[in-house]
Amino acid sequence: MTSTTAARPGIGWRRAARPLLVVAFWAAVWQVAALVVDQRILLVGPGGVLVRLGELVVTAGFWATVAHSLGRIVAGFALAAVVGVLAAALAATSRVVDALLTPLLAAVRTTPVVSFIILVLLWADSGQLAVVIAFLMVLPVLYTTVLEGIRQRDRALLEVAQVFDVPLLRRLPAIDVPAVLPYFSAGCRIGVGLAWKSGIAAEVIGLPQGSIGERLYEAKIFLSSADLFAWTVVIIALSVGVEKLVLALLDRLERRLARGPAA
Repeated sequence: MTSTTAARPGIGWRRAARPLLVVAFWAAVWQVAALVVDQRILLVGPGGVLVRLGELVVTAGFWATVAHSLGRIVAGFALAAVVGVLAAALAATSRVVDALLTPLLAAVRTTPVVSFIILVLLWADSGQLAVVIAFLMVLPVLYTTVLEGIRQRDRALLEVAQVFDVPLLRRLPAIDVPAVLPYFSAGCRIGVGLAWKSGIAAEVIGLPQGSIGERLYEAKIFLSSADLFAWTVVIIALSVGVEKLVLALLDRLERRLARGPAA
């Protein structure tokens, strides 16, 4: 018992150090590749990217650019989450709605994102392009996962709730939401990354002023791989940060529902 307890700090340290070692390994591979290529225009090393990041983060324009893209992509994801949940709830209760929505969302899921980008640019201002594209790309994912979660609810619990005439407002937090939440979380895990990929791609094509996509396009025009990699690191950090925040909030909600209304 004592030896197990004493070993726990070492195990915790190894778990914490493992991601850092993995990052260090791939940074070393990156550095070796940059030395072999020996062309900063084609491939800058991690040190050069860190220097460029340091130059960017101290400017007001950097944070304005981050806020521009972050706000629009998160808005598109949030809108997809709301519409996806509501549409799945309607489809679960109506075969007609399910029959109408299934082919529509299948078409959205399989259509190339560039087709939507060009179509939206014909209809709307490029400033809202990332919102619309992130919404369209995430909606089928969350709709499908939430609908599957609704269909996988415990039928025995639903029958008990029906027999005892449990009101909907009491049944939702007690039965429905806890059953669907893991599926919704899985959809969010996929959806956040998809929102950032599609949203930034839309910005690179539409070039809304003051966006991260515009900065990536400028990096291409000026052949600056340091800027390209620096902004890519920023995109990855924002995507991971948003994903962890969303999942942490959902995990907190799940634990709160598990404790019950008395907690």
